Amino acid sequence: MSLEELPLFVIARSEATKQSLGERLSRSLRSLAMTKQCGEKIMKLKKLKKNQSKLIFFLITFFIIGSLTITIFAFAEEEASINEQLEQIKNILDSSSTYSAFQARMLLNTAQSLLESGIVFEDTRGIIENSIEKSIDAYSVKKIFDVILGTQKENLPTEPLINKINEGLAKNVNKTIIISVISTKAENLKKANKILSEARQEGLEINDGEEIVKILANSLENDVPLESLSWLIKTGTNQGRSIEEITEVSEELSYLSLWAYDSGLSSEKISLLFQKAMGISSNIGDICINIQKNLEYEISTAKIESGGVKPSTTTTLDSGTSPSTTITDSGTTIGDTPTQEAGEAPTETGGAPAPSSPPEDETPSPPEN
Repeated sequence: MSLEELPLFVIARSEATKQSLGERLSRSLRSLAMTKQCGEKIMKLKKLKKNQSKLIFFLITFFIIGSLTITIFAFAEEEASINEQLEQIKNILDSSSTYSAFQARMLLNTAQSLLESGIVFEDTRGIIENSIEKSIDAYSVKKIFDVILGTQKENLPTEPLINKINEGLAKNVNKTIIISVISTKAENLKKANKILSEARQEGLEINDGEEIVKILANSLENDVPLESLSWLIKTGTNQGRSIEEITEVSEELSYLSLWAYDSGLSSEKISLLFQKAMGISSNIGDICINIQKNLEYEISTAKIESGGVKPSTTTTLDSGTSPSTTITDSGTTIGDTPTQEAGEAPTETGGAPAPSSPPEDETPSPPEN
């Protein structure tokens, strides 16, 4: 049968089939092309990511090498600087006849430890020069250096120690006293730092830690009870008090403690007075006033019980004069036990002996201010 003889529907179906096959083939080719393009893009992204990783790795390596190089150069420069400083100290020791070769080497080694720990060269050299000038023996100088080094290793301020050493040398204070004083000060710095650490462990945020340690150490040196200083730091911080306010109260506590000791009160009694004042009020501004009142009462009571005359009630802390030098009506310093004049018998009541026939119109002199 020829093409002309086929039914029209068969011819139309054949044409549709051809067209459908052509469209499918076209879609397949387009899909294949798109897949190829996606593959190429993926490959490009992988290549780019790989290049980025290489770049990051290169930058990190460069940074590490650069940091190590800078550190090495800084360390080498510091080592060269320390070596130069040690050479200067060695020349100072060698030029002096105060120390033997062994002693000079001993001091040089200790000086090296100080410099490597971070102690300023000028301070180290100054102590050696002043010690040579004052003929301080080498072993005493080493003890002084050891106290400084121990304090430095505990990350505590060494400036108070160095200042006290220079002060002692300038005033020709005995070497034993200098060592004792700075050793005590070093211990007080440790105690002060412990107070600060305990306050921080309780969650208190305390700034200017080094300055506060110095302040607390000074107060401890003036025999302020440890518990009172711990209370001051914790309470003052909770109340939002500034470092200046805490410093002022700490210094006032030192003054009151010295007054109490000069008045003859025992350490136990002073500690109880401070504890009592802390229990009366939680405000750090009130503690000094409460301690002053308690001290005045205790001193007056002690005077009466010892047979003296009650201190003048006009004495206050605002007078600007240390209470320990305030004169009572009988002419006796507060805290002193009244004495009897030679040849006079004590009265039956145990009071102070009467003065020898004063003029009738003469009145006792007022207390010194």
